[in-house]
Amino acid sequence: MTDRTLKTLGFADVPAQQPLTYPGRPITHPTLLTTGELWDLTPTPGHRLGTWTVNPRPDSSEAHEEPLDAVLTQLGHPPTSHRHPVIAVGSNASPAQLHHKLSRPGHPATVPMVPVDVHGIAVGCSAHIGRYGYVASAPYTAPAARTPLVIGWLDTEQLAAVDATEYPNYRRVLLPGSQYPMVMPSGERLGGAYLYVGERGVLMSPDGTERPLPGGGDQSALLARLLAGSPRLRALLGPDPRAWVTRAGGDPAVRRTGTRIFQEEGWALPQPDLLRCPEDERPGGPGGPGGPSDPGGPGGPKSYDALSSPE
Repeated sequence: MTDRTLKTLGFADVPAQQPLTYPGRPITHPTLLTTGELWDLTPTPGHRLGTWTVNPRPDSSEAHEEPLDAVLTQLGHPPTSHRHPVIAVGSNASPAQLHHKLSRPGHPATVPMVPVDVHGIAVGCSAHIGRYGYVASAPYTAPAARTPLVIGWLDTEQLAAVDATEYPNYRRVLLPGSQYPMVMPSGERLGGAYLYVGERGVLMSPDGTERPLPGGGDQSALLARLLAGSPRLRALLGPDPRAWVTRAGGDPAVRRTGTRIFQEEGWALPQPDLLRCPEDERPGGPGGPGGPSDPGGPGGPKSYDALSSPE
C-alpha cells in the first residue's frame, strides 16, 4: 500500500511550529486532505467538485475510483455542496498547516484542496507581524494578474476555526467571480469564494519604489530585507531572521511595536477595493451572532451550492 502521509510526501513542515518555513509547501494538484494523508483527486471536465474522483482509495488494495462526495459521506463528513470555498494566499494552502489548525484529538481534518486560477488578485505581504513571529501573506488587487491559488472547501466548523486564527488581522470577504474570475481545473467558473484580506493592507518595498513586496516566498529573505530597510526594526527584532521570529513569536508587545513601525515607515499600502467586498451579514454587529465568530448563525457564510448553481 502506498504511504500517503504528509511526512512521507514531503509536507512535514508546519509554519505555526517552524516560523521560518512560512508559508509552508502548498499543494499543486487537486487533493483530498484526510487522516493526515493526501489522496489524489481527478477533475471531471465540465462538472462540479463533488463528482471528481478520488483515485483510488488508498485504504484498500481493491479500491475503485469513487466520487468525492461519496467518499466524504462514507468518512462521515459534509459533502462539497455544504462546504465553503476559501481562497488561500498563504499557509492555508499548505496541507500541513491546515492539518495542524483544524485537527482535534481523534478527529483529523478532512478538506478538499484545489489549485484554481484567480484573475485580478496577486499575493503580497500583510503589513503586520503575526502571532508566530512571521510576516504572513495577504492579497492585493492587480487587474492584469492571473494567479494560481489554492481553494480549500471548509465545512462550517472548520471555517469558524480558521476565522479564529485570522481575526483581527484579516477580514473574511466574499470575492465575486463576476469581478475576479476563478477557473477550476474542470473548467467550472466559480460564482465566488471567500478571501481573507489584510486589515492593514500589504507591505510596499522598503526601497521606496511603492511596489508591493511579493508574498509567498522565502520568509528568511523577506525578514532580512525588512531588517535592512529599517534601523528601528533592527533594534527591535534584529540582527537576523531567527532573532526576529523568536522575539516576535514570544511577545505580543513586540509584535504590536513592529507592526506600528511598518506603518510609521510608510510601507503599508491599503487595499480598500478588497475591503469593500461583501461580508456575511452580521445581525449582532461585528463579532456578534451571525458574524465571523458564528458562521453557522443567520446570514452566515454561503455554501458552494449557493455560490455556484449547477448548470
